[in-house]
Amino acid sequence: MAIEDVVKDAHERMGKSVEALRRELAVIRTGRASPELVNSLPVDYYGSPTPLSQLASITVPEARVLLIQVWDRGAVGNVEKAIHGSDLGLTPNSDGEVIRITLPVLTEERRRDLVKVVARKTEEGNVAVRNIRRAAIEGMRKLEREGEIGKDAGRRAQDDIQKITDGYIGEMDVLRKDKESEVLEV
Repeated sequence: MAIEDVVKDAHERMGKSVEALRRELAVIRTGRASPELVNSLPVDYYGSPTPLSQLASITVPEARVLLIQVWDRGAVGNVEKAIHGSDLGLTPNSDGEVIRITLPVLTEERRRDLVKVVARKTEEGNVAVRNIRRAAIEGMRKLEREGEIGKDAGRRAQDDIQKITDGYIGEMDVLRKDKESEVLEV
């Protein structure tokens, strides 16, 4: 394995960590309706858990309303049950064909709680990136010990990995700040 392989692997894995954080933050509810809120919600569809986005179209006709058009009318009850059973705190209203979800206005206390959740998720992402960095640096040290690379090359590669890590942690901090301002927006 070469230096470039270790750096490239770390780069890819850190990028995946940022994308995972982006997906997790999209689910955290703000004052506005967003299809991402329920997109990946698992629905029991003929015995297998299926993401809601594969069973219905989800639109936002108004700022605080989600409209879910389930393609299979037989699954409407299961979709309602999945929404009720989720920890999102949403109440679906159905007419048998279409499910409407009106998002309640967030209280100040709930907004502060959500900001804490955003901070926790971001810190989990940062820890994942740091673990990837640690593994990559350990890989460099192993290459040094085995004599495949010199100390100077190893040191430069470790510096590169640190710069990549700093970039991804900075990107996660931007995601955190954006989501916090979105949550606190009244």
